Amino acid sequence: MDSESASPVKVPWNKGKIVGQKAPLKLKDIWAIRIRLQLGHRTRELALFDLGLDSKLRACDLVRLRVRDICHGDRVSTRAIVMQQKTSQPVQFEITQPTRDAVTEWIKEAELANDDYLFPSRVHDSPHLGTRQYARILDSWIEEIGLDPTAYGTHTMRRTKASLIYRRTKNIRAVQLLLGHTKLESTVRYLGIEVEDALELSEQTEI
Repeated sequence: MDSESASPVKVPWNKGKIVGQKAPLKLKDIWAIRIRLQLGHRTRELALFDLGLDSKLRACDLVRLRVRDICHGDRVSTRAIVMQQKTSQPVQFEITQPTRDAVTEWIKEAELANDDYLFPSRVHDSPHLGTRQYARILDSWIEEIGLDPTAYGTHTMRRTKASLIYRRTKNIRAVQLLLGHTKLESTVRYLGIEVEDALELSEQTEI
C-alpha cells in the first residue's frame, strides 16, 4: 500500500497539554455557585449541581439518571442505588434535603414522568444531557465565581463531597464505598490523600 494513502497517525488528545487531577470545590465555592443558581431561578442547573455533589457519580452515570432511579412514587428518595457504567457495580448514595427540594422542583417544572431522563437534552439527537454539555455547564459555573475552569472538570463534582468527608473523618474505607471503588488504592490515588496528609503534617510541624 502506498504510504501516502495510509491513515494519518492519530495524535493523543492530551499531547502538549498539562493534564492532572481536577480540583474539588471548597465550601465557599459550593455556596457561591448554589446562591447564583438560586437567585437566577435556574432550576435545572441547581438540581444538576446539587445532585452531582450528593451522588458523587461519574458524569456518564449522572447524565443517564432517570426519574425512577431516585424517586419512590412522587417523592425523591433519601437514598438511591445506581449501577455504574464503568465498573458494572452498584453504588449507593444519599440525597440530602436541599437536593431533594431542588430535584423535586425541577421534575415539576419540566413535567417529567417516571421513565423520563432526569436531565433531558436540549439537543434533538440526544435523549439526555451529554457529558460534554455537562462539562460546558460546569465550566460556566466555575467562571461565574471567578475561578479558572481549566483547573476543574466533571470529576470535580465527583471528588468534592468525597474530599470533604475524608477531611472530616479520615475514614478512607467509607469514601471508597461512597465512590464505588473496588480497590482502596484507587481511592487513595483518586483523592491524592497521601499528598494532602503529608502537606497538612508539614504545615503543623514547626522547625
